[in-house]
Amino acid sequence: MIPVNEPLLQEEDFIALQDTFRTGWISSAGKYVEEFEQSWSAYCGVKHGVAVSNGTTALQVAVEAVGIGKGDEVIMPSFTIISCASAVVRAGGVPVLVDCDPVDWCMNVNEVAQKITPRTKAIMVVHMYGHPVDMDAIMTLANQHGLVVIEDAAEVHGAKYLSNRSTPAASWKKCGGMGHIATFSFFANKLITTGEGGMVITDNDEFATKSRSLRNLCFRADRRFLHTELGHQFRLTNMQAAVGVGQVRRIEEIVERKRWAAKEYTDRLQGLAELQLPMERDWARSVFWVYGMVLHDDVPFDAAEFAKRLRELGVETRPFFLGMHEQPVFRDMGLFLKERYPVSERIARRGLYVPSGLALNLEQIETVSNAVQRAIKG
Repeated sequence: MIPVNEPLLQEEDFIALQDTFRTGWISSAGKYVEEFEQSWSAYCGVKHGVAVSNGTTALQVAVEAVGIGKGDEVIMPSFTIISCASAVVRAGGVPVLVDCDPVDWCMNVNEVAQKITPRTKAIMVVHMYGHPVDMDAIMTLANQHGLVVIEDAAEVHGAKYLSNRSTPAASWKKCGGMGHIATFSFFANKLITTGEGGMVITDNDEFATKSRSLRNLCFRADRRFLHTELGHQFRLTNMQAAVGVGQVRRIEEIVERKRWAAKEYTDRLQGLAELQLPMERDWARSVFWVYGMVLHDDVPFDAAEFAKRLRELGVETRPFFLGMHEQPVFRDMGLFLKERYPVSERIARRGLYVPSGLALNLEQIETVSNAVQRAIKG
């Protein structure tokens, strides 16, 4: 069975991890946490990095740090992981959904403006499957309406976006460095992994200070164990950070490997009329976090059957996200009742992704590609 993801670690990562054992710095303090925060935020072009325990907690910290509270609305895509909406709900806010784009699968920025109300406080952008959202449109709306932009950049380590592309000021910017605050995940299937782990990055000093407090139980500087706010225990260990610091140094090499794998897949599968394959807009530099594919409507089976056929051929897959408006837990709360997002619904039922990890080799890509063609043709 070819796994859907297998990380690719190097000797320097093990050496750094061993150093934490030798020195005894195995908890949430130590030089590697600081280096990881500084090096990753600097790479993204942002001043502050706040390492946390995972990408979900990063979202929760970011939402609370920008002041989302009871009744505040946050516009976000329906097509995303539940962590995005749950962070808003836990803070007392209200997620307001838009559909996704049928071509790049990111949030449909053309629907955002019509969802803005006097209660809107933020837009949560989710860069999807390695491809950036069209950020200029989002930032323009945010500036016009005084909204905070939260970037969920969990799936786009190293991805770039061409900002101001129709002007002489056009420049490439890294995902996570364009909004007011951004979050990353360093789960085992991400381009940079610490096993579990995450980070909040921001240029805003106030947001950074608040994030650091929230991740550490809101301890006060003047008196330990005296609390005037409720925080969380969302710290990242020095051991985990040690595994990540070398990968930050190798990030461009990692990105190129992901792009290479995507090209090899596309070269082999682009002739299949039955599939929509990942694409890259001319204003984006995707990192192809996963290699997704969507069955065309005239294919007489869905993604669940497609996955079953591939598994029988020795290929592990994962389904696409199920939209937030179709999650029973939110419907039971009275959220998103009678709402429909047809693109999200369609690709949730007809999309999956194939093995996409950094350890994937050419022989495995060839095997997976052949299996996809066999599964399609029956």
